[in-house]
Amino acid sequence: MLKSYVESQNFKGINFTEKPLNIAEYENCSFKDCNFSSTDLSDIFFVDCMFESCDLSNAKLNETAFRTVRFKHCKLLGLHFDDCNAFLLSLSFDACVLNYSIFFKLKLKNTQFQNCKLEEVDFTEADLSNAVFHQCDLQKAVFEKTNLQGADFRSSYNFSIDPEQNRIKKAKFSAQNIVGLLDRYDITITP
Repeated sequence: MLKSYVESQNFKGINFTEKPLNIAEYENCSFKDCNFSSTDLSDIFFVDCMFESCDLSNAKLNETAFRTVRFKHCKLLGLHFDDCNAFLLSLSFDACVLNYSIFFKLKLKNTQFQNCKLEEVDFTEADLSNAVFHQCDLQKAVFEKTNLQGADFRSSYNFSIDPEQNRIKKAKFSAQNIVGLLDRYDITITP
């Protein structure tokens, strides 16, 4: 089945919970102040698109393609990014709330997370090499068998990363947040 093609369109203030977004390929489109909460975005392709101030919480992402897609000031609670089409997957997040989302086994090299809340996010077995976590809250985020080589955590906080369960060679941490690498040892560190 051929998908329709939508190019360079701006969608603003639309509630897609009332009238779902058509299954299509959207290229160079922007979505601003739109509500996709609990909608089905399965089989939709987004290429070079921008989502700003949108709510995509609990949206269904079966085979959804995000190719060079930016999210800014978005609410992205409980998303299963691991259900997405992984081919050419490329995402960036700025000032987003991604709590309870899942990135299991995804290749997310060089992904940018800027000023995001990533509480209880599952990064198990993901490839986050050279990713940047700038000013991110990683409270109870799960890193297990995760590739964090070269990742930058210098300004992030509340993370707990077991160096014996993850690949962290050349990852960057600050002296203030290094305690997040020692949690498994149940030791007390004082300034």
